[in-house]
Amino acid sequence: MPKTDNMLAILWILRSGKKVTAKEISEKLEMNIRTVYRYMDTISISGVPVISEPGHNGGYTLLNNFIEAPLFFDSEEQTSLFHASVFADEAGYYGGEALHRAISKLRKYSNQEQETKINQHVTSLEVINRLSPHSMEPFLKELQQAVADGYSVTFLYCKSGEKQLNDRLADPYKMIYWNTKWYVIGFCHLRNDIRSFRVDRMESLMQSENKFNRPENFSARDFFTKSLLPTIEGKEEIISLVISGEKSVLADICQHWFLEHYLQERTSNQAVFLLEKDVLHTYVPYLLLPYNKSIQVIEPRSLKERLIEVLTELIEFHQV
Repeated sequence: MPKTDNMLAILWILRSGKKVTAKEISEKLEMNIRTVYRYMDTISISGVPVISEPGHNGGYTLLNNFIEAPLFFDSEEQTSLFHASVFADEAGYYGGEALHRAISKLRKYSNQEQETKINQHVTSLEVINRLSPHSMEPFLKELQQAVADGYSVTFLYCKSGEKQLNDRLADPYKMIYWNTKWYVIGFCHLRNDIRSFRVDRMESLMQSENKFNRPENFSARDFFTKSLLPTIEGKEEIISLVISGEKSVLADICQHWFLEHYLQERTSNQAVFLLEKDVLHTYVPYLLLPYNKSIQVIEPRSLKERLIEVLTELIEFHQV
């Protein structure tokens, strides 16, 4: 183990706040006790406030204010980092390998009591994510590097509902993880406008030699949210959608990522939404049909008629 790692390991042992002897350190780290003495001298010379008490009941401790230094994490902070790594791993985070190395260091330099407590918390959490058809880690790493360095990227892109791949040149401004999918937001040279691209629909990604400057105060979150959830302000045909149903089912509908944005009023057995006419008749029927008979559309009548149309089309399609 490198010298710096050995000294860091000793600091983690001392961080427990308990008095520890050179013999205990040598046994835990499997090194000669004389080597421990040399490391302790080096640590003290570097400015770390090590308290050395000689004698039968002596040992080493650290000053309390140094124990609270940002270099160290308490058990709650360590648990949070472990949990964050679980979420990141399931999200397909491109820095997973480096994150695992960092987490392994936390384990390695924790004392037995700390490790036992951490394991109790870590094993209590599991994250289940949708299975991905292929690993996007190479794409995500390259995109992240292009975003950080300010280089344009070229790639082949397949839009939703299309089979043909199109050549694209884009300036990647930021990356977004939303609803189990990775996106990159940037300036599309083909469309001459800012666009969002789903990473799992990209192929043959390459970083170009073209540099770009990201617009000041650009918010990928705001752009992405507005593209998903168009505002109803200033729109002419706004219609009230009134739904009644069981309390738990209504709660689920009102928390839907799309519908919750347009919720206006909610009672124990009824919810009122304001939506643009085209959106109401195009998308909402497919959002409501899975709830079967547990909800009822009170108004508008036009949506009831649209639901019947959609169901009729499905019946005709599946008839043998």
